[in-house]
This record gives sequence, C-alpha cells and structure tokens, in this order.
Amino acid sequence: MLLATLVVAVAAGLLLRARNGRIRAAKPSAATRPLPAPVAEALDPESAVTLVQISTTFCTPCRHARAILSSLAEKTDGLHHVDLDVTERPEVAQALSVLSTPTTLALDAEGRELLRIGGVPKGAELLEALRPHLAVAR
Repeated sequence: MLLATLVVAVAAGLLLRARNGRIRAAKPSAATRPLPAPVAEALDPESAVTLVQISTTFCTPCRHARAILSSLAEKTDGLHHVDLDVTERPEVAQALSVLSTPTTLALDAEGRELLRIGGVPKGAELLEALRPHLAVAR
C-alpha cells in the first residue's frame, strides 16, 4: 500500500511539473467572453499584446513569473505586462476561468484572448508563441 501511494504521488508530481508553464491556445469561447473591468482597464491600446498575469498575495511562483514577464515586456516592442492581484477580487479570476495562480493571459489590443499560460512561463517559448501577434503590429 505504501509503495502504491508513493507511485501515485510521484506520478502526480511529474504531471504537475509537465503542465507548469505550458502555453495553451485560447478556447473559442474566450473570444466572446466579456472581460472583467480590472482586466479591460489594464489593456494597453498602444501594445499589440498585453500579458495579464493573475496573481495572489502569497503566491511564491507569482513573483518569479512577474520577473520573467516584466523583463520580457521591457525588451520586446509591442508587448505590455500587467500583474493583477485577485486576492481580494476572486470574481475576476472566476470570470476568466482561472483556477490557479500564476496564470497569464495574452490579450490583443481589443481584449481577445490569444493564449494562456498556467504556472511560471518559459520566456523564450512564450516569445516564440507571441511572435505572429507582435509581427502584425509592425
């Protein structure tokens, strides 16, 4: 019994690790879903893509994600980063179907979701996935 529990725990850990930072395309329903006011206000109309990071106060991986995303936005034309703390506003996370933090949404200037990342993003992979959307703005 102990061995079976250990195997299940290791398998669950490996699955969670594999999913961390994975980039997923936006679901079609996300394009028609209205954005909560704090998210809509965070959009930068001057940028082709706004990265909206959904965080909570005591989330340690959120700090790491913030460092990666803000650095990426500083170095990339047409990319803007905003960190929204939803600790006191869980309705924002619920409206966006965010189940864990950090979750990052890549939104175009009109607020359409392009993709989302659960966990700490991998900078190079994210930039590569955003390239087609950033190239349109040039």
